[in-house]
Amino acid sequence: MLENRYITIMAGGVGSRFWPASTEDTPKQFLDILGVGKSLLRLTFERFLNLVPAERILIVTNKKYKSLTQFHLPELPEENILCEPSRNNTAPCVAYTALRLRALNPNAVFVTAPSDHVILKEEAFLQKINEAFEYVESNQAIVTLGIQPTRPDTGYGYIEVSGEEDVETKQIHKVASFKEKPNEGIAKSYLDAGNYLWNAGIFIWKAEDLINSFKLNAPEIINVLAEDESQFASANEQNYIDRVYPNTPRISVDYAILEKADNVYTIPADIGWSDLGTWNSLHAFLDKDQNFSVTIGDNTHLIDTTNTIVRSDSSKVVVIKGLDDYIVVDEPDALLIYPKGDEQEIKQVVEQVLNRK
Repeated sequence: MLENRYITIMAGGVGSRFWPASTEDTPKQFLDILGVGKSLLRLTFERFLNLVPAERILIVTNKKYKSLTQFHLPELPEENILCEPSRNNTAPCVAYTALRLRALNPNAVFVTAPSDHVILKEEAFLQKINEAFEYVESNQAIVTLGIQPTRPDTGYGYIEVSGEEDVETKQIHKVASFKEKPNEGIAKSYLDAGNYLWNAGIFIWKAEDLINSFKLNAPEIINVLAEDESQFASANEQNYIDRVYPNTPRISVDYAILEKADNVYTIPADIGWSDLGTWNSLHAFLDKDQNFSVTIGDNTHLIDTTNTIVRSDSSKVVVIKGLDDYIVVDEPDALLIYPKGDEQEIKQVVEQVLNRK
């Protein structure tokens, strides 16, 4: 059954909260955001090579990022890059992937994972993915990895775990509900309750089961994409997708499928996970100096600067004194200096600034 297993990596986002490092032309998944010499997409791809060969890894991205994907993953077959002609959120993306995989292999089982997350405990992660594969192969189920929360984080969605669990494994639990990003008070109540996990956006499902779930719960998506199923895995697939894909509604897979399906399960996972969704989360993730500050780049010198993250790839010397709790990002065409506590404003501020151009 191992030959039926596939990995699909979603790499079409813009990552606007990482501006000005992440831009429309070069989103954060294509950046060496950690300063390790590899992009986040490359790190994610290499992690999954421990489970399946490159021929069974698919990247779903926007058409404009096809060449970037090829640059970062030169060993990936070109036909394994699924190019979306429009950004319609994750539900159409996942449905398209399922239709392509079923056309290739009617017994396909696949992981859907983001391209820009960090996982420190890779061995534990791969073990959980294999557990999920085995469960999905033997059951008509959708499985997601749930991360044990360590703080009342308002930047993540949550999974409410029911009291029901798989009798044999006791590792797989029925999902009662998915919760959107809460305010701080609600997030604290989730932690106190003890039966809530962070939603890491990592799912495992059979292509056939997922397509059937779309037919039941989101026919407005699958009916558009499956107008002519003979086009999938054919030489004309891209032309077909270019025509039909923009007609799908813009909706997340959480809303379209997961919140409606009654066969969703979760595996609690301690895998050293971070979604690296913001500069704050990157600051929390990286090693800090004695003043709890982080520098990315070789030419930055901090004096009496605390709880601050500074990123500069510039050849010029950067000297900063007296900052506390700030984000500083120096890029060739933009400089950001912003209070960490106001980070959630950055996305809106960037939109306002760019719209003035």
